[in-house]
Amino acid sequence: MADSSSPERATISLANWRQSPYNRFSFHQVREFIPTADVPSEHRPAAFTPNLIDAAWLAGELNERDLSETLEASSTDAFVVVKQNELIFEWRADHYQSAQPHILFSVSKSVTGLLVGILESQGLIDPAAEVGDYLPEAKDSGYGHCTVQQVLDMQAQVAFIEDYHDQTGSFARYRSATGWNPPWASVAESEGLAEFLLSLKSTGDPHGQVFRYLSPNSDLLGIIVERATNHRFADLLSAHIWQPLGCAHNAYITVDHKGAARSAGGLCVHPFDLALLGSAIGQTASGEDHIVIPRKWINDTLSNGNLDAWRSGDFANFLPNGNYRNQWYLNDTGSPAILAIGIHGQWLYIEPKSQIVIVKFSSEAQPVDETADIELIEFFDRVCRVIT
Repeated sequence: MADSSSPERATISLANWRQSPYNRFSFHQVREFIPTADVPSEHRPAAFTPNLIDAAWLAGELNERDLSETLEASSTDAFVVVKQNELIFEWRADHYQSAQPHILFSVSKSVTGLLVGILESQGLIDPAAEVGDYLPEAKDSGYGHCTVQQVLDMQAQVAFIEDYHDQTGSFARYRSATGWNPPWASVAESEGLAEFLLSLKSTGDPHGQVFRYLSPNSDLLGIIVERATNHRFADLLSAHIWQPLGCAHNAYITVDHKGAARSAGGLCVHPFDLALLGSAIGQTASGEDHIVIPRKWINDTLSNGNLDAWRSGDFANFLPNGNYRNQWYLNDTGSPAILAIGIHGQWLYIEPKSQIVIVKFSSEAQPVDETADIELIEFFDRVCRVIT
């Protein structure tokens, strides 16, 4: 994709920015299409010591003919591997050589879950409280009597279907409310994210028993933390994660026309900064202390997921050895891994035992390809085994 002054740029709009081939440009230029709020950093020097391994050697060890071809085949924009705070491998596509932040999509959910855990450690949020305790206006919605923990664990039973291809139903209306799609014709143009979330009704089923992956849950968490702290979501991310972590680049997050942050999917970051976050989580999960990651939160995330809810839920076939807690995936195939996953090929893969972190940003044409995702997890596992 050519630069922003080219004729091709003029063809990208809210109606097509997530479509291929436009997404190869728009996924790292999101603020040209959607309003955003800055997440400032301290702009410290790069956190990782370079210790780069030979790409040809790595390809051979992975039984791949050419690593660049392998990465290009899965529409990779950036691929970064870090081990014990050393930069082991970095690859960038030709169309993404800048330091511009790349959208994370649902990896944002996991960052939001961490933020909730940090605020809990400071006594500012109680996951056992009901949503209605923080948002009285939500008491008559499907979320009113759901606990914050049930929202964190995707166990809220609200009437919504996560259908990325929907053009005429509730998911399309949802994306319009977030500012990600053109305005939705059948509702007032003034509808923002909060209004949409509070319009969702209950399915009638009890909360807390079945894993149902619903992005509105994670956007609701952003509104809850703002109400609980009286601070904007972007400012909270900066103060509690980006600044103390020492990120080298500013991040930003998309907001709707009323300023509500898209905490489910709108965070845009540099790949090194996401790797830095992954390293902090991996370090804490392996038993060390880290200034950003609360010990209680990481122990809860690793140990307290509801296996019965997972096994009866949406993604049991995708991760048969998996679980989900606090907006993070867990996968145990011999060497347990912590995962954050976003549509169109966004990944943060953490193996605490070996302190290996893998970041993959992509511009895949399809939002979800379960077969390809399963193959990628196996590929990440092979990378970890090769460089351990």
